[in-house]
Amino acid sequence: MKQVRNFLGFDIGASSGRAMLGRFDGERLEMQEVHRFLNEPVELAGRFCWDVPRLFFEMKQALNKVSRKDVQVDAIGIDTWGVDFGLIDKNGHLLGLPVHYRDARTDGVMDKAFEIMPKEELFHHTGVGFTQYNTLYQLYAMKLEGDPTLEAADKLLLMPDLLAYLLTGKMGTEYTIATTTQLINPFTRDWDFELIDRFGLPRRIFTPIQPTGSVRGTLLAQIARECGVAEIPVIAATSHDTASAVAAIPVADPDFAYISSGTWSLLGAEIRTPLCEPGVMNANYTNEGGIDGAIRLLKNIMGLWIIQECKREWDRRADAVSFSRIVEMAETAEPFIAFIDVDDPCFLAPNDMPARIQEYCRKTNQRVPASRGEIARVVYESLALKYRWAIERLEQDMLKKSVKVLHIVGGGSKNEMLNQFTADAIHRPVIAGPDEGTVIGNLLVQAMGVGAVKNVGELRRVVENSFPTKRFYPEDVAAWDAAYAKYLQVVGN
Repeated sequence: MKQVRNFLGFDIGASSGRAMLGRFDGERLEMQEVHRFLNEPVELAGRFCWDVPRLFFEMKQALNKVSRKDVQVDAIGIDTWGVDFGLIDKNGHLLGLPVHYRDARTDGVMDKAFEIMPKEELFHHTGVGFTQYNTLYQLYAMKLEGDPTLEAADKLLLMPDLLAYLLTGKMGTEYTIATTTQLINPFTRDWDFELIDRFGLPRRIFTPIQPTGSVRGTLLAQIARECGVAEIPVIAATSHDTASAVAAIPVADPDFAYISSGTWSLLGAEIRTPLCEPGVMNANYTNEGGIDGAIRLLKNIMGLWIIQECKREWDRRADAVSFSRIVEMAETAEPFIAFIDVDDPCFLAPNDMPARIQEYCRKTNQRVPASRGEIARVVYESLALKYRWAIERLEQDMLKKSVKVLHIVGGGSKNEMLNQFTADAIHRPVIAGPDEGTVIGNLLVQAMGVGAVKNVGELRRVVENSFPTKRFYPEDVAAWDAAYAKYLQVVGN
């Protein structure tokens, strides 16, 4: 008789969270949603913050619901977005609300950081690409401001580590989430204290790096009693959501690239040794930690955030429109009327995204999209063309070999129109799914942590056995080649 294990995965993204119960019989994983909740940042006293008390409340709500299901949960794991953190004082208390990576406090801070450590040297130290919201720049912004919470802080905990601490009372930093900070040496896989000292950041705040799959601790007794569950082990799963999604790619061809598609599109490949060369830096690729010692060489691309913000603005102005309806409107709109660089800084902040798109097109002397369908199609086409640009850089400047297939995982993999656009743009097959890749990776890394899965190869075979995928093949490649030439003229190389 097969031994059945039950795992609870908290998958918390930049706009929503959910708790998923995974039932694993040694060969197949079945999942059931236990609880879903919003993750809505708040603007408070001039700062854009994460509502951690609400997130913790929702996690306990999930545990309460699990207690009513009469199942024995073998472990809990948490994954979230990267870079953001909470600060803990010497008494173990949270110092204020963690600040959102889209907050304006890091505006202009990167240039000031390069005065301390030049860009090339910084990349050599960390192998991490340059985005103004990286943990390094958030901390340096606090230092420049003389923020008293930094002085009062005894420990820094990244978001999944912070939530795990609230559940267990134990502190530590899981490896994959640590690599998002631009404070880790990719070769030693530990904090780069030379860099930390150069920026005048206090060494005391950095907790030991925990291997992926290790046990963080057990659920605090008072929380277990309150929620009616056992003192369940909490595993340091692949705590960075992208690392979790990549772990769950059902890979057959070793020459693959991937996109973890959601609010962000994280496009890259798995390698064994970090690449900290100038070509990698110039393409703004990053070396982040993955499962089983792999390096995720990837590029952060502004993904479906732009569409999400368009929807939010359209919903505010008039009757609400669903994402599926936005796709339908885009499908019937005229193709290739204009292009945007989805990574232009003008698209980073929230509010009135349709107007920003129109202004970008106006400034670049293109036809200005007017209808919702036209605006959405411009975004989807531009995303597919950005993927082509990023894959070309990956092949030519880094891997020195061709990518044969692109896997798309995460919620964005359900967008069949964008999947087909991507296959057309890159001239290669696209394998879409599983769309729940992030939480699947979370659950199966927990299974590895308790010895129910032996290695990453077995983990990926379980994914292949358990969840369907769909293939998309290139079709109208000539039209997309012509569009790509125009796209490069607009956005530059």
